[in-house]
Amino acid sequence: MVSLESHVSMTMRPLVFATSNPHKIHEVRKMVSNTDIQLLDLKDIGCEIEIPETSETVEGNAIQKAQFVFEHYAMDCFAEDTGLFVDALNGEPGVHSARYAGSKREAKANMKKLLKKLKNHMDRKAHFLTVIACILEGKIHLFRGRVDGTIISEPQGDKGFGYDPVFRPSGHMETFGQLDEQAKNKISHRAKAMESFIAFLRELNQK
Repeated sequence: MVSLESHVSMTMRPLVFATSNPHKIHEVRKMVSNTDIQLLDLKDIGCEIEIPETSETVEGNAIQKAQFVFEHYAMDCFAEDTGLFVDALNGEPGVHSARYAGSKREAKANMKKLLKKLKNHMDRKAHFLTVIACILEGKIHLFRGRVDGTIISEPQGDKGFGYDPVFRPSGHMETFGQLDEQAKNKISHRAKAMESFIAFLRELNQK
């Protein structure tokens, strides 16, 4: 695996991260801080609208968001979409994770609904899946990251965002909501997808 903390020697044109989620922007900026990627967000390119996410898959949403930026701003870009998939709920909330309890994307409401639906289930296994879609010179490249774990009975910790306080990654005693940022960024689904993405960019630059 490629260390996110090691210096990646590459010369890249600016890359737009097609998201308006400040938590995701913060996490990814940390992950690429020791690389030569010039990370731009939607505000940097003057995009102030909410990019549509109408696909029924995580992969489809990532591609849709990246294509929107490329088609409207003609810039190399990448987007990601993430879902929490719970075994006992047949994969819910999945692609609808951000809006599980409604269109306002309220993390506490989403967790409350999830825990209520899991109340009588012994099987608490779940996994996070992140898919990154990158468009370079019009060509789409996909990268995936997954982390398995369990959903605990009540939120623990106030770090991270989204479902982090109720998700305990396998092999750990703490939830993502309890782990510090550095520890989470070594094992998370988003970190794994970004590792593959950064490795791809490095290899591309060496050709």
